[in-house]
Amino acid sequence: MSDSLIRALPDLVIGVRRDGVILAVNAGHGVGDLKPAGDSIGKQLTAVWPESVAELVKQLTRKAISTRDTAEAHFQDRGCDYEARASAQGPDRAICVIRPVVHNSLNETIETSAERLAPQIDRRGFLKRFKESTAMASLREKPLAVAIIHIEGLADIAQAIAPKLSEQIMTSAVMRLSSASQTAEGQPTWYLGQLSDSLLALVLDSADRANIETCVEHICASLREPVELAGDVYQLSPSAGVALLGQDASSAKALLDHARAAVNEARRGSGGRICFFTDTLRLKSLARMDISRELQNAITNGEIQLRYVGRHDLATGRLVAWVGYLRWQHPLRGEIRPLDFLRVAETTGLGTTLSRAAMKWLQHDFLILSRRGPPDVRISFGALRHHLSHEEFVEDFNRLLSTGAIPAQRLELRIAEKNIGVRPPSDLNPLAAAGVQFVVDEVGRSTMSPEWLARAPIHAMQLDRAWVIAARKDSVALKVCRASIAVAKSLDLTPMATGVDDAEQRSLLTALGCVQGSGDLYLEATSEAVTALKFRAARKPPKAR
Repeated sequence: MSDSLIRALPDLVIGVRRDGVILAVNAGHGVGDLKPAGDSIGKQLTAVWPESVAELVKQLTRKAISTRDTAEAHFQDRGCDYEARASAQGPDRAICVIRPVVHNSLNETIETSAERLAPQIDRRGFLKRFKESTAMASLREKPLAVAIIHIEGLADIAQAIAPKLSEQIMTSAVMRLSSASQTAEGQPTWYLGQLSDSLLALVLDSADRANIETCVEHICASLREPVELAGDVYQLSPSAGVALLGQDASSAKALLDHARAAVNEARRGSGGRICFFTDTLRLKSLARMDISRELQNAITNGEIQLRYVGRHDLATGRLVAWVGYLRWQHPLRGEIRPLDFLRVAETTGLGTTLSRAAMKWLQHDFLILSRRGPPDVRISFGALRHHLSHEEFVEDFNRLLSTGAIPAQRLELRIAEKNIGVRPPSDLNPLAAAGVQFVVDEVGRSTMSPEWLARAPIHAMQLDRAWVIAARKDSVALKVCRASIAVAKSLDLTPMATGVDDAEQRSLLTALGCVQGSGDLYLEATSEAVTALKFRAARKPPKAR
């Protein structure tokens, strides 16, 4: 689509080397015969333009490169006036934009369309009219609703390519609404305003949700119809958010803010949705409050426990570690995904409390797991971000080790890649000196600090499951896995992976240099020990000693 947008521009954009060789040609349908032919790339300017024009552009190019600034000039060619502007794009090349001085057909179309559209979509007068409508509706106790409609992609076009092109696409789409009937039986009357390049505001004299939804959907359907411009067709994707006067807010500003919040919620879902503020925001807020309260109770009652998967040596199949992950089996909701309740824990300040509660299960479970494996198998625990940054993080694990429930040589602590900068590397040295091993987990989700890795007492790096699973089919995922394993080896760390679900996946990872892994391939080998932990579901964790 970006190529089509560039071709639609009236201005000619060419890349020129210092010596006058043409490097690129884009757009230019508004400069007529001055636009070079398609085979002009690699040729001298003098081969495609009159000598006077070619020499002028070459001089502008050299001036822009030498001054590192923009160079401008006007010239004539075959009776037409043009403006040329060159900007340096490196030590030996520049971008030159040539545009006709007179108004071209595209600009005339925009101006004409804007004039015809002015009575419907007055940007300056809309907010004043909307405030008056809100005040009158409040005084007379009349219904009123506002819908914010977001058109996906128009802001990017305006910023990256051309504001006028974005404006004409919007204008062409909205022009169709002039023929939309506002007098259909049972439908509310409405008027429209434009808040930005990609935001429309629709004001309706109704509080009937069904009628509002029908009307907004009708307008969105019109906006979705293809827009044809300069021989190219553009498909718009509108999403809408609705706020109701009296129910959601009592002022014009608050109504607009709530409608914006609703349309953002609509965009986070799938394109084309219509969201009402009452449903999408208030109910979600209540749900967050409920799950926050339930999370606190679950932590207090010891309902959030640890489930374990075995990590194995990929070459021999030997079990090397029990890797614990948080698990919440809610009595009514069923199993709640860690992603959902961990996010709540972080935003409500329960991260440290949850992490400490899980530590109690860790020492309880180690007594069971240590009886069902070799004497050197470690138990692995992933500390949450707030706990990792807590001033007593190291002391918490020193207290755990002092109980003797888990020998330091059998404990592994995982730190998510996104959290490695939370603590200075030196803070981990006392635990590492005692025998605790540290693993950087979820590698590939964010950017690591090589300096932190080099300074910290890290033993291993574990690839994120999503990259591992995709590596067989996605070349980018394969490169990420290969690069991450190479980084681990360069730092003398053990490369690990999750998502080893079959023998083919194991072979691929082994070929890349990965040493250890966990996944469905090893389910049978670890099922007995995992089953032994199921009896604890009805029990409370032991009190911390």
